[in-house]
This record gives sequence, C-alpha cells and structure tokens, in this order.
Amino acid sequence: MARSRKGRHHEASHDNDERWLLTYSDMITLLMALFMVLFSISSVNISKYQTLQQALHAAFSGQILPGGSSIAQPGSTVSNKAGSTNTQISTIVPLTPPVAAPKGQTASQTAANAAAAAAQQEQDNFLHLQMLLDAYARNHGFANDVETIIERNGLLVRIVTDRLLFDSGSADLQPVGLPLLTEIAHLLNIDTNHQILVTGYTDNVPINSAQFPSNWELSTARADSVVRFLIDNQVDPGRLEASGYAALHPVASNATAAGRAKNRRVEILIQRNYPEPTT
Repeated sequence: MARSRKGRHHEASHDNDERWLLTYSDMITLLMALFMVLFSISSVNISKYQTLQQALHAAFSGQILPGGSSIAQPGSTVSNKAGSTNTQISTIVPLTPPVAAPKGQTASQTAANAAAAAAQQEQDNFLHLQMLLDAYARNHGFANDVETIIERNGLLVRIVTDRLLFDSGSADLQPVGLPLLTEIAHLLNIDTNHQILVTGYTDNVPINSAQFPSNWELSTARADSVVRFLIDNQVDPGRLEASGYAALHPVASNATAAGRAKNRRVEILIQRNYPEPTT
C-alpha cells in the first residue's frame, strides 16, 4: 500500500512539473495575436478608414435612414408623433476618391497639362467676349471707333475718344459714349477673375491749360474718368488700375490729322491669368 501511494505521488509530481508548458504556450499564442493586431493597425488602408469614419459619423449624428433609430445627442429630446411626415432623410455620401494622374505621366506633366487647358479656356473666353463687343459696336454704329485685339497680354479694347468719349482737351465723359462703356462694364462683370488696366493716350500736340499742364495729366485724367464710370457700374474697384502715357506708344503717325485722331484713345486691357496658349 505504501509503495502504491508513493507511485501515485510520483506521477502527480511529474504532471505538475510540466504544467508550465501550458502557461507558456498560452502566453506565446496571446503574443502572436497581439502582434497580428498591431500589424493590421499599422497597415490600415487610409481610404477605407476614411469611409468607415464617414459612415460612423453619419450613423451617430442623428440623421438616419427610414425605419432605423439613432443614438440621441446629449441634452436632446426625441419626439415621436404618430403620422408625422416631416422626417428628414439623410443618406451617407461616399468620399470622392482622388483623381489619379494618367498612366505614364509625372505630377509635373499633369500640372502642365492642367495649366495648358486653363490657358486654352481663357483664350476661348476672350474670343467670346471679343465677338460680343464687336457685335455691339457694329450694331450701334461704333465700329469705326472701337477695336478689339487678342494679344499676348490679354484682350485689348481700344476706343477712339474723339466725338465718342471726350471733347478736345477735356476729361469729362460725353453722353454719346456712355452706352458703349455700360456694355463694356456688363461684359467685364461676366468673368470677375481678371485684372483690368485702363490706359489713356493723347497725340503729340502740346496742351497747357489751367486744369491740365501737359498731355500726361490729360491722358491720366481720361483713364481715371473711365475707371470711375466702370466702378459706378458695379465693376470691382480691386480689379481696376488707371494710367496715362500721353503721346507715347502711338498707333498711327502724328504727321496727319487722321493719325493724331487714332492716337487720342483709351485702352481697356483684360489681363491674362495664364500665358498665351501656343498653336
């Protein structure tokens, strides 16, 4: 009997000595699970995470789909009236994925293509404005006094001032030209993204009056008068700039009366935001 009890005690002691293996294996399993969780968190898909975030925000915001229920915000009151038809339905809007660059293109090439497209769109807008201005001038008898040119710096509107905008030696706008300037102001307000430079010019005949000691003052005052009129017709003052160049940069010869008349002018330049597109 004593020998039998000793044998059983020896077997129980052997089992207790190996019990730590179970604890060790459990610990290794838990560590492996922990590392797998940490790895999955470190390699989370950002776009899927953002979509999940958007969905959770919508689910807990109190705006739900019909037939469901939501968690009420703290301090809010829930009123469920039978037969109510004023339930506001809000759906979850999926996130817009970023537009990837076309295959085979670098980021700089994509940016260059976008800039070229914007420049071409700007050019098309200038062509449209030019067509409208030319049609208005032609239909209202101003075709000989108004010229539109699309140049490197933008869309230029050149207005001969004699008999249309100013009397000789004056910077006061004449009524006959006000409808034309009103139409120009309207067209300038169609696209408000461009700066506008208004420039006055004279011929080379000197002037020396109490109001205008030289053609510099006269040309600048005429540009100022046009700018003030455009501002009065809702053109943003922040887009406007006025300057005068007197007899500099003539467009015709000052040797003849006809040439001097062409040089007495006001130019309105709608400046480009992008370089002129290449053809």
